Amino acid sequence: MKGEGFLIYITFLVLLVLAIVLYMVKEALENNVLTHEVELNGELDDVTLFFISDIHVRRVSEKMIQSISKKVDAVIIGGDLADKRTPIDRIYSNITLLKSLGPVYFVWGNNDREVGETQLRQLFEETGVHIIEDDAILLHQNKKIWLSAVDFSIKNSARLQKTFEKVQNNGVNFFISHNPQVFPSVLKQYKEQVHFLMGGHLHGGQIRFGSFGIHPHGSFSTIEGVPTLISNGYGTTLLPLRLGARPQCHIIDVKFKR
Repeated sequence: MKGEGFLIYITFLVLLVLAIVLYMVKEALENNVLTHEVELNGELDDVTLFFISDIHVRRVSEKMIQSISKKVDAVIIGGDLADKRTPIDRIYSNITLLKSLGPVYFVWGNNDREVGETQLRQLFEETGVHIIEDDAILLHQNKKIWLSAVDFSIKNSARLQKTFEKVQNNGVNFFISHNPQVFPSVLKQYKEQVHFLMGGHLHGGQIRFGSFGIHPHGSFSTIEGVPTLISNGYGTTLLPLRLGARPQCHIIDVKFKR
């Protein structure tokens, strides 16, 4: 009888672990599109952005993309589009889907170059993806809306200085860094030159137990008066598992008050 009880206990434990793993896989494969509104002062026309980061090896859902009916002025890939596990044909497929929403802008993450930087740059040139690296480019020539970004970095003053050289309070600036840990430095040095911050990289901790995780949960908040988006990201690193940090991509409606 003792042997039978032990076997029942082990079977129950195995089934419980299996159920938890299956739930984590299910959560990792969700498609959650969050909508946010940013209100800024200015005489500019409203714009809509689509932000996605940390795709890694995951396939972007065609059904999810087709469900987005809004006109998107810019699709921003906030780093880690791919890593060493990602087949090139999947990168092409993901970019093709994202381009169906609008023009695509790419910011380097910490894993992208694992694919091969030369190969990835050639792919972007073929598909018309705009790379933003330690630079600022105009989203709309006649609207003075800048997209600025640094290559993956935690703290690099020279890169930040180069990134903000063009902006100089000349229009509205949306700043992107794959690593949001650079945001405090940006706000300390260039607060008057940035109007919206976007980042990813942390995956919201990816696997959380309640409020506990190796990184903070993703958020949309205001930091020192600046609207700030830190995404949980869309894909996963290592195993395709998530718990308490659901995958995200984002529609951001930027509205200007006249």
